Amino acid sequence: MKKILTYGTYDLLHYGHINLLQRAKAMGDYLIVGLSTDEFNSMKGKKCYFSYNERKKMLEALRCVDLVIEENCWEQKISDVKEFKVDTFVMGDDWKGKFDFLKDYCEVVYLPRTPEISTTQIKKDLGEKKN
Repeated sequence: MKKILTYGTYDLLHYGHINLLQRAKAMGDYLIVGLSTDEFNSMKGKKCYFSYNERKKMLEALRCVDLVIEENCWEQKISDVKEFKVDTFVMGDDWKGKFDFLKDYCEVVYLPRTPEISTTQIKKDLGEKKN
């Protein structure tokens, strides 16, 4: 069984997220999603609309997602790859090169993002409509 691992915050889940997750799942048999906890997002300076538990429920409802695990810190990726016996690590290409250190443990793939959508843009657009 080929295992795929990706990470993210997945706040305001949108079709760009779905595209990435479906493409990641198509690369293997089992998709694991590391979901940033509220505490980790706070350390990164991110404010989420949905709580960790709400975001986790949304991801678990997707057919392409097999397992959701907590992402508590940047440093856990190597141990997650080892623990879950991951074959391929996948991230959006906006992270290109940032996770190449994982190539010692598994294949690393950066997938193109869906260019016309992002959570940052949604939040910006909603803020402009409010004003």
